[in-house]
Amino acid sequence: MSLNEEPALALWYVAPQRAELREERLRAPETGEVRVRALWGAISRGTEALVFNGSVPATEYNRMRSPNMGGQFPFPVKYGYSVVGAIEVGPEHLIGRPAFVLHPHQTLFNVPLRNVWPLSDNLPVQRAVLAANMETALNALWDGTPGPADRVAVVGAGVVGILVAFLCSSLAGAEVTIVDVDPTRAEIARNLGIAFASPHTSPVDCDVVFHASATASGLSTALACAGLETKIIELSWYGNRSVETSLGAAFHSQRLRLISSQVGEVARSHRVRWTRERRLAAALKLLLDDRLDALLSPAISFRELPTRLPAVLDAKNSILCQVINYS
Repeated sequence: MSLNEEPALALWYVAPQRAELREERLRAPETGEVRVRALWGAISRGTEALVFNGSVPATEYNRMRSPNMGGQFPFPVKYGYSVVGAIEVGPEHLIGRPAFVLHPHQTLFNVPLRNVWPLSDNLPVQRAVLAANMETALNALWDGTPGPADRVAVVGAGVVGILVAFLCSSLAGAEVTIVDVDPTRAEIARNLGIAFASPHTSPVDCDVVFHASATASGLSTALACAGLETKIIELSWYGNRSVETSLGAAFHSQRLRLISSQVGEVARSHRVRWTRERRLAAALKLLLDDRLDALLSPAISFRELPTRLPAVLDAKNSILCQVINYS
């Protein structure tokens, strides 16, 4: 079979709460491109739930486009941004090498070589699907600038929240607490050497607070954790939902600062020196810790995605990182 004859299968979101697999015919890779066969992938449950439900605001259609996305918002759209695959066509020294690619969920695809990040030998290929989440967490730290010995609260123990807490815990003397309503997250926090609290026992007078629960109650908890002139870094993205929270009480007297953090741009503190490519390469290096495997769910088959997505993306589901197996 020639290079331009083998079909690829891609996941498309085609209507509210409906997805399907579509066959695509690939052309032969052009000069400067490589062909990648997907091995593992991951679903970004927060963002992809908004796409799946048709909850992306019209004002954000252009900014929400992911690399190599197909179609147009709201539907149909080929979306996703976490694939680890093997390079099948490209420079000889890369043939067979596993690599991370920001690409929608698809079995086989062509991409520019500059958009492929070959993995180091000591990074397990399945764990590499966390790269995009780790990049988001790294950018959040640059926005929040926690320092050694700081008291840090991270409200929301999803994948991004846990990774933010993980990075903060490496700061010398930092007191880091993950806050979540789900008590089962306590074991993951403990295995990472991080304190855990419920919203009712969350720390106060924190130096930096990160919010990643995507709930109004979580944002209120984050505000309550903050000390005088503390920054609350808002990582949640609510799509077209309105979020109500109290900016009364101590919000003004404490001179609190609510700051959005979004991975589409490098944080201002690093933008002069860092590119997005350098940031993603750094995120891959930050995944070299075996304890992070606890964030990975048992994999589901790529071909089962259309039927499994409603359960995977259900807000009541306790899954952290939903892994996709393409084999």
